[in-house]
Amino acid sequence: MINDRLIDAGELPLAVRDFGGDAPPLLLLHGAGGNLAQMTTLARALRPHHRVVTMDLRGHGRSGDGAWSWDAALGDLAAVCVQLELERPAVVGHSLGGMLAALWGQRHPEAPGVVSLDGNPPPTRPGQLPGMDPAKAAAELARLHAIFDRMAATAGAVIPADQLPDLVERQQMAARDMGANEKVWIEGFRRNLVHENGETSTRPSAATTAQLRTLMNELELGPVYAATTCPELLVLPTRDLPEQEPFAELYAAHRRYVVDQAAAAGHVRYLSLADASHAMVVEQPTVLAALITDFLSANR
Repeated sequence: MINDRLIDAGELPLAVRDFGGDAPPLLLLHGAGGNLAQMTTLARALRPHHRVVTMDLRGHGRSGDGAWSWDAALGDLAAVCVQLELERPAVVGHSLGGMLAALWGQRHPEAPGVVSLDGNPPPTRPGQLPGMDPAKAAAELARLHAIFDRMAATAGAVIPADQLPDLVERQQMAARDMGANEKVWIEGFRRNLVHENGETSTRPSAATTAQLRTLMNELELGPVYAATTCPELLVLPTRDLPEQEPFAELYAAHRRYVVDQAAAAGHVRYLSLADASHAMVVEQPTVLAALITDFLSANR
């Protein structure tokens, strides 16, 4: 039976969803701006082989707000493991969750394995874009981060009441376009809505979004991979999201950089998932579940 609950992490409450079972534990983490509901389809696909627990990261979904740092977020994961009695869990994360999985693996050599599903910080300098002309790389980075700035400016925005039905309908259309479970998709959308004082706003807040951008922009995973001794798998996309297509050369170069980082570590396994984008959790949950299960089974 699926069990939703809030646990007390000391500084703030954390919302978790436990899919139950006696199989080896697996903690499944969503990306920035998401929540645990968005991992439901993948969690169900993993459930036959693992006791899967998902959670809302701080500042997301139904979890409490608190200052974001890597140490604080890793402490939240540890609190979930203690209170749900997850002994030596595998940690699997998408995007921001994948970065946390990598950091968990560095700090927990006893872990049976960690898996990052395109959990890579965004490129911030031309040196992270091998093969691109440096001047062009700098110009493309400036153009990309201007878009990120505009997106960040809408974080935590209040949604006028008369616009909410239209937003829900657009989310339903997006789910159909992606071939996703519409009920799961809408739960994920609604889970990041906050209703207070007669107003509806979105999570994460502007403050949390700003903190996350700073942390991700400053994170360099190469040294993390090099210092990790537990088994680690990176799953990388092979195509761009529609909104990434105007930056196709930049993203192709950055994927080369990520592969170079993994290869330099020597012991990190990586693979490029055919016909997958950054939205691979929605696009190919069954394939991902098989890859994750096979990887963890081989390393237990």
